[in-house]
Amino acid sequence: MIHRLLLSSALVLLAACASAPPPAKPPVNPDALWGIVQRDCRLQGPPQGSCVAVNPQAERRDVVLKDSHGQYQYLLLPLDRVTGIESPLLLRADAPNYFAAAWQERWRTAQALGRPLPREVTSLALNSPHGRSQHQLHIHVDCLRADVLAQLQRLGPGIQMRWQPLPEPLRGHRYQARRVAGEALTVDPVRLLASELAGVQNLGQWSLVVVGAHAADGSPGFLLLATQLDAAQGNDASGEELQDHACAAVTGAQDALDGVR
Repeated sequence: MIHRLLLSSALVLLAACASAPPPAKPPVNPDALWGIVQRDCRLQGPPQGSCVAVNPQAERRDVVLKDSHGQYQYLLLPLDRVTGIESPLLLRADAPNYFAAAWQERWRTAQALGRPLPREVTSLALNSPHGRSQHQLHIHVDCLRADVLAQLQRLGPGIQMRWQPLPEPLRGHRYQARRVAGEALTVDPVRLLASELAGVQNLGQWSLVVVGAHAADGSPGFLLLATQLDAAQGNDASGEELQDHACAAVTGAQDALDGVR
């Protein structure tokens, strides 16, 4: 009788364990990146930890972190407190052009790759508040996905110097595209998005991606890609979805798109 009671109790315990929900994941600290900036990105002395560079000049005011996701991904963040693409601080007359600074840091990805990083494979991504986990502006500097690269090479001739919807989705989401001329990024992509497409009040619904490009005559330039929040279509406006943190377009490795947004 005692054995039967023990067996019955064990079965009840096993059934309870099997039906119990998995333990909840600890909540993500949305200020973790800002904490790293404050802790490791020193104005005096060498940077520490994942912080690899500090640029306190008035025209930059940024830091560079080596992201833990992917061997080749770096993050450029403001040295000051700026929440993200929705921040009105980005539209001030004296605001640094963080995308231009991020483009200058692409050599770090090439160095990590150990081989040249083609202009067309270089991408900079800034997610919307709805498609990110961190509330300190951070631009992902890394490679473009190989399939997206192939799409843009095919669609590129139709992309003009003004915003227009792409005729087909990228990664299943609708994007607007605009071409910008120049070897360096002398215009501010966030200002162009605000003034020409999104509007100042609605910037927080958008994600912005900058990709290196060449025009039909071979001159260097950029493609700006923007996608808007669309909950009905499952689009959280996370342009990082166009990046490949394993850089398969260069290395041939399988892509890995599970980076922190």
